[in-house]
Order: sequence, then C-alpha cells, then structure tokens
Amino acid sequence: MYYFTADEHFGHENIIEYCKRPFSSVEEMDEVMIQNHNSIVTKQDITVHIGDFSLASKKYQDIQNKYIIRLNGHHIFIPGSHDYWLKGKNKQSHIWQKSINKQQVICCHYPMYAWPASHWNSWHLFGHVHGQFEGVGKSLDVGVDVFNFKPVSFDEIVKIMESRPDNLDRIKPT
Repeated sequence: MYYFTADEHFGHENIIEYCKRPFSSVEEMDEVMIQNHNSIVTKQDITVHIGDFSLASKKYQDIQNKYIIRLNGHHIFIPGSHDYWLKGKNKQSHIWQKSINKQQVICCHYPMYAWPASHWNSWHLFGHVHGQFEGVGKSLDVGVDVFNFKPVSFDEIVKIMESRPDNLDRIKPT
C-alpha cells in the first residue's frame, strides 16, 4: 500500500503556533505523528513524504536516528521548503511520478495548476499550504494539517478523487 503525507515539520516548535496545531510541545507533536503513522502504515508499506518532513537538523543521519528509524515502512522523501537535510545521494527530484493501479500520480511539495500529464487527468498530491488551498481538479493537499496528523492511503485518495472535478486542462476523450 502507498501512503502520502506532507508538512510533518518534525522538531519544528514554531509550527505549532503558526498552524494552530493542538499540541502543547514539539515533543508531543512528534510522538503523536509517529504513533499515528505507525497505527496505519505497516513495515511493508511505502510512504511518500511530500516535503517539509523536518527542520530538526541539517544532517541526514540526525533525522534518520531521531525520526525515520521509528516510522514503519519504506520512505520516499520529496524536498520541500525546509528539507535541508536532504543532500547528495539522499536528495530526490522536486517532482515524483508513479503509476499506481494504472493511475498516474504526480507529487510535488508545491501546489500547481497544471502538472505532468494533467491534461490526461493525472493526480497531483502536494503540501506546503497547510490546508489553506484546496487545489484544483484532481489535485489534493495531503498535509498532516488536513488529514489529522497522519498519512493518507492511496485507497482513501481514490475515494476523494472520485468526487473531484476533472483537471482544468484535461483533453476530453473522443
């Protein structure tokens, strides 16, 4: 199973105030998000973190030891605004594309009006806006501030996308 999430901001104390998160401390926030993640993601699942995973350090090893090692599953990290720890061999492209169950999924930290294959009604999953922008067409903010501080499964996204309109630039089949 694929899961998607964004904007965890592990170790970022000020995000609690900025986004009015319901936590009394950064330690509480971090622990709740780790518990939420592990309550639904198995060791075999894949989670795509679509930016702003952590501001806690600029070193990959610090983030690995403090957070990643505690999260179930395999992880793909797409860089966001604050992922300074994603350097060298650990740095991914800003856009990640994957066909899942014949559905083209495009992930980028930043919301877009058009994205690769949007004219074929591909899906765009993003973060960055902390629930302040709903998205257009088949795009969706999968950030923790939208999904109760936990990742959202591909199956849940399928249900959400069923009710969303086609992409603005969709080429209609003839």
